[in-house]
Amino acid sequence: MREFALAFSILAALFSNAPVIAQSTEERRLDPARSTAQFSIQHVFVEHVTGTIPIVDGSLELSEGSVIPSRATAVLDASRMNTGDRDRDASLESPDYFDTKRFPTWTFSSTRIVATGPGAFSMDGMLTMHGVTQAEHLEVIVRGDAAHRIYHATGHIDRRTWGMKGTRLDPAIGNIADVVLDVVLN
Repeated sequence: MREFALAFSILAALFSNAPVIAQSTEERRLDPARSTAQFSIQHVFVEHVTGTIPIVDGSLELSEGSVIPSRATAVLDASRMNTGDRDRDASLESPDYFDTKRFPTWTFSSTRIVATGPGAFSMDGMLTMHGVTQAEHLEVIVRGDAAHRIYHATGHIDRRTWGMKGTRLDPAIGNIADVVLDVVLN
């Protein structure tokens, strides 16, 4: 037993001084011209209201040879939200909903990324929107080839937890918005 402890101590000492081979990482910026964020929410008067919000900045930190990032960030420009209806957009930009004059940008920063399969991962992070920061979850699938990867993320946001109670029309609007992001890297 004593010989085993001595051998283990010697091995531990040898390996603790061994050089650590660091895996190189690369920060890749997203391409705002080809990256999009879309949302869809149930509305009593129409099947679903859909819209887009430009993703204007962000990055992924990737380890060499991996498509799954170790870190991700994104910035969305809520002041350029578009549902295809100017009156509805004006309502969504008002203090009743997104209050885009006070909170023109939304930010997301990952806190945990876990591979769930080849080219797939789940991502938890902190989303700041409407002056509130809270945890959100996304499921991501990597599509395309090595030269043209697309990170397709889906999630669900409960508008009530962000303080968006709405107006007299509140009962006519769904509470859960489905969110889809397609991120293309430069």
